[in-house]
Amino acid sequence: MIEQTRPRRFLSAVRRFPYVVGRLRRNPWTRRVRMAAMIAVISVGGAVIGTMLFAHANVNVGPFRAEMSINPSILGGTEVDLPPLGSLHLDSHDGPIHLKVNLAALDQSRTEALIDDPATISRAGENAVTDVRDGVIRLGVRTLGIAVLSALVLSALIFRNVRRVAASGVTALLVTGGSLGLAATTLRPDSIAEPRYEGLLVNAPAVVGDARRIADNYGRYADQLNQIVSNVSRLYTTVSSLPVYEPAENTTRLLHVSDLHLSPQAYGLIRTVVQTFDIDAVIDTGDLVDWGSTAETGYASSIPSVGVPYIWVRGNHDSASIQAAVARQRNATVLDNKITTVAGLTIGGIGDPEFTPDKSETPPAGDADDPAQSPLLRAGSQLADTIRASDKPVDIALVHDPAMAPPLSGVVPLVLSGHRHQRSVELLPAPAPEPSASPAPAASGTDGAPLATRLMIEGSTGGAGLRGLEKEEPTPLSLSVLYFDENRQLKAYDDIRLGGTGQSNVEMQRNVIGADPEEAPAPSLSPTP
Repeated sequence: MIEQTRPRRFLSAVRRFPYVVGRLRRNPWTRRVRMAAMIAVISVGGAVIGTMLFAHANVNVGPFRAEMSINPSILGGTEVDLPPLGSLHLDSHDGPIHLKVNLAALDQSRTEALIDDPATISRAGENAVTDVRDGVIRLGVRTLGIAVLSALVLSALIFRNVRRVAASGVTALLVTGGSLGLAATTLRPDSIAEPRYEGLLVNAPAVVGDARRIADNYGRYADQLNQIVSNVSRLYTTVSSLPVYEPAENTTRLLHVSDLHLSPQAYGLIRTVVQTFDIDAVIDTGDLVDWGSTAETGYASSIPSVGVPYIWVRGNHDSASIQAAVARQRNATVLDNKITTVAGLTIGGIGDPEFTPDKSETPPAGDADDPAQSPLLRAGSQLADTIRASDKPVDIALVHDPAMAPPLSGVVPLVLSGHRHQRSVELLPAPAPEPSASPAPAASGTDGAPLATRLMIEGSTGGAGLRGLEKEEPTPLSLSVLYFDENRQLKAYDDIRLGGTGQSNVEMQRNVIGADPEEAPAPSLSPTP
């Protein structure tokens, strides 16, 4: 009897279930709870969407234009992006919000102001903490307003009821304000002393270790910037005492610079020399920046300030975006296996085929038994073929790495390069003819003799940038003035050398072509590819 009663009770309960559910759904409290849940979900959803899309602000921190943004997160914390070096992660706070700071761009005017007035560098460092704090407060207020507004808009589209829309706004205000309050109450300022770095391993010391030492050294150097530039302006007064060569009125003067590496004082120095020496054009043999990132493209905007044509080839630290940024400058000409004419001189150039911003030196130039495997020699041969095919003689060839120069021997009288951060001048070995191939027509000098090719390697005009501060002895700033006569022949050159960052001594040496006998090197035993 009991066994028959149980199935009946179960069937009765099943039949009553829809009725019970219906009563619960019609119960006023059930409707209120359901509506409250919907309002809460829509409010939080609107706040999250608005925060992710619009909760960001631009803040000036020293020379940087920092972009700050807030995103929903379970773990909280702060991320500081330093492209292209990587990012620092700080356990700065708890709570459901994550702060992101992107230091991707330099403000050109603020950077130049820091350079022109060294005293502002120390003031910028003192004000950096205040700038960041004010930016975070402004971003927090903006985020609160955006979250409430987004929740109101979304709920208005769904409910179309004033009371429910108002309830959504209040809910978003409480949730967002509570999240910001939780982050503020759990703030840990000391977390900046223990950052976690993510990025290339080779960059880690520069970001979390050496950066403080470099900044300290550069701060001490800032007081001497004006003295360095003013000393350069007195160089030309010594020309009357230099021997043998006196430039004629029809002399063409080129300024050879290289390896600026984002140096903040490089373009000020270049402008001073251009004006003092009456320069007709500037030749830059590459490595304008350090990493080739898009954040560094703004550095090229200083090129028009030199006031004369600017001829440039890509270095191994320069990317395609850097090359495009240089090409956009109104007075700049980028040579990448091309030929141009400036100030009456015909100049050919080609960019470095290797992009190795994380190395101070490029890899060895291939197998000595098979030089054709070297991309540097292949690029040099490509430029040599372009010059041979030109309808007029080329006076100067531009490359970045001297390892690209051997194929140009006997093709042009002068090759300019950089890369080594050390000044040197040499005659290239005459190329040995390839036994299996018919000899190509050889270029010759004005007297019919085989053309000798002089390779001039420039030092670092930027003192290797901040990299120059990593050594005990700073890298000197080097640049050269080249003098060409009416026959487009190099007659003399002035080597200008400034003591590296932190030093203010200036040296200049006049070198006259032919004043001292030069011993031609023996022909190269290995044929060029």
